[in-house]
Amino acid sequence: MVLAVLLGVMTAVTAMAANGSGNPTREASTSTTSTTSAASTTTNSGSRLKAWHWWHRRLRAYIKETRQREMLMGQTRTSVNRSLASSDLASLIRYTIHWKHVAAQVLSKFRHPPLLGDWMCIHRYEGSWSDPNSPYWGGLQMDLAFQNTYGHWLLRHKGTADHWTPMEQIWVALRAYRSRGFSPWPNTARYCGL
Repeated sequence: MVLAVLLGVMTAVTAMAANGSGNPTREASTSTTSTTSAASTTTNSGSRLKAWHWWHRRLRAYIKETRQREMLMGQTRTSVNRSLASSDLASLIRYTIHWKHVAAQVLSKFRHPPLLGDWMCIHRYEGSWSDPNSPYWGGLQMDLAFQNTYGHWLLRHKGTADHWTPMEQIWVALRAYRSRGFSPWPNTARYCGL
């Protein structure tokens, strides 16, 4: 059953790559219109190569987003099997589907950080998630020293906290909470009974 699904997916992606449209519902211009078997082999191998590159890009995207979330959460990084990532098309598809599931599990954990209700209460008293006003940015009002200490990667790649997603801001706050508790938010934590 799984093999039949994989073959169906491979056929659809190969068709998408062959016609260059990225639309699996359109029929691909296959080598059946070709007059020689050599042209047929060339078209087929070119389609498989395009399909391999498409699946490889998807795999890299799943790995990249998963690694970034794991880093923010302070979680150990999931290992990557480099030999599977560079193998034949069928193995690449299976490995990409595996990483899609890993990415979904990490995303689910990322969306449900510890103490979420407490952070939402603090946010209610602090400011908008996209508050761009210096010297405190974002929904948890982080100053630059705080952002640099606990969210250095985000600060370097996305700018100040007002450019981060609410979940990214909460995970950075959690990193501070692990060593300092709610002390960076003394008044609002008191208002929330923390």
